[in-house]
Parts: sequence; C-alpha cells; structure tokens
Amino acid sequence: MEIINQIIDKNGLIFAFLLVGGIMLFAKLFSNKITNNRIPDVAIAILFGLGLAFFGEKKGLADIPLFSGLAILGGSMLRDFSVVATAMGADLNKIRQAGLAGVISLFVGVTISFILGVIIALNMGYSDAESLTTIGAGACTYIVGPITGSALGVSSDVIAISVATGVVKTILTTIITPLIAKLIKLDNPHSAVVFGGLIGTTSGVVAGLAATDVKLVPYGALTATFYTGLGCLLCPSIFYLLLKLII
Repeated sequence: MEIINQIIDKNGLIFAFLLVGGIMLFAKLFSNKITNNRIPDVAIAILFGLGLAFFGEKKGLADIPLFSGLAILGGSMLRDFSVVATAMGADLNKIRQAGLAGVISLFVGVTISFILGVIIALNMGYSDAESLTTIGAGACTYIVGPITGSALGVSSDVIAISVATGVVKTILTTIITPLIAKLIKLDNPHSAVVFGGLIGTTSGVVAGLAATDVKLVPYGALTATFYTGLGCLLCPSIFYLLLKLII
C-alpha cells in the first residue's frame, strides 16, 4: 500500500484521469443496463461526482491526499481549456449563418434566466437587491453567480445558493436536452448555436448535446461560453442597477 500511495502521489493528475474514466465507465454501464439509455451517462456521472464531493470540505474529494490530483483536473485552467478546445471543431460558415439569431438568443437567455433566479430568491425570502442579483446571476450559470456575489459583497451563504441554483440548472439541462431534442428540432448547427445561447450553462449544454449528437457540441459550446461572459458583464452592473431602481 505504501508503494501504491507513493506512485499515486507522484502521478496525481494521471490517477485523477483514471478515476474520472472509471466513473464515466460506471455511468455508461448504469445508463445502458438500468435506465435503458433514458438518462444520459454524463448526467449520471455528474450526479455521482457531486455525491463524492461531499466527502471533502473545501475542494471536495481533492481534500483527501490520495485524490489531490482532482484539484488540478477539476480546476479552472483545464476547464477553460476544454471549453475553448470544443470550438476547434466548429465550422465558421455555419456559425455566421446563425449570427443574428445567436446574438439575440444570448441576450434573451441571460435575461430570462436572471428573472427566474430573482423570482426564486424572492420566494426564498430575500428582498435586498444584492442577494436577488446574486441568486439571479446563479440561475444564469454557477460561474456568474459567485462572480456577481463577490462584486456586490454578499454573504457566502447567498453565493452558495447561487452556485446551487446554477448546478441544478446544469443537471436539468444535461438530462432533459436529449429527451426533448427531437421535439425542439435540435438536430443542426444553427439550432445548437441558438440553444447554447438560450441555456448558457456550458457544462450542461456540452453534456446534453454530447448525449444528443456529438457533432453539435462545438456550436452549442461556443455561444454558451459567450453566455457566461455576457452574464458576468450584465448581472453585477445593469441588472443590479435596475433591481435597485425597482426595489
């Protein structure tokens, strides 16, 4: 065991890849055998990963020395690299064809998600503009929420709620996307660009499109990535000031 621990300690990132690969394999088998592919394996893997996160305190499972490599694999650097890398397979001509529709979908998607988040916050008893804005931003994505909350100086509890709101949205997007893909005609690059702009959560859009049609992933991921940036610009500034005026 000491030898194994030493090997893993020196190759933490490699072991992290192996662990995630094992989780994905388990999720694939579970999806095939238990749910008959009705629930995408990526959604099952996300739920399983969230469950494992409870075993740690600050960094989830990475708090345990044996799994310290997960802190690098799950860090912002590799996450952002993966998001950017998805755009490499996109056809620029098809992206240009969805240009105006993609831009409109971004603004509509961010606005609607923010309003729904504010409604959720109101139902939870929050009434100050800062908390409402932060939870509304979390409904956009679980990245926009903490950034907005930090900018507005809200408590860690409110930021945690904003993150939870974004995570729930991601999971629902992952699970529901392949189920409704035919109904909403999500079967071409143009619709994938608009879908990514409307939904916005990059993780959920990528996972949902991967379960629907892998070829659509770059197009949805492209606008979903812009969605995060747009949310970080609008939520702590224009949306916050509008809420202040209303309240």
